[in-house]
Amino acid sequence: MYAVIKTGGKQYRVTEGEVLNVEKLAGEVGSQVELAEVLSVGEGEGMKIGTPTVNGAKVVAEIVEQGKGKKVIIFKKKKRKGYTKKQGHRQLFTGLKIKEIKA
Repeated sequence: MYAVIKTGGKQYRVTEGEVLNVEKLAGEVGSQVELAEVLSVGEGEGMKIGTPTVNGAKVVAEIVEQGKGKKVIIFKKKKRKGYTKKQGHRQLFTGLKIKEIKA
């Protein structure tokens, strides 16, 4: 059984036991998080699709990591003007381990 959840403006397809990185969520490592924005849940004939979310469905996950992603370099240049600008950015993320899908 799998579920499609929405968090941080993105959608993820998750199954029980899976570990994934999502946009930063508040919480300490080892704490439980309930994701209530479940867009669809099930598999095959028993698939439930929400309008826009499935009523009563939620995904329980455990926070396993809080960290920063790889550095992304932003480089801007205007030719023949002597203008260059270099910036770096590291996006914060939360590592989640999916414990249970409640439908």
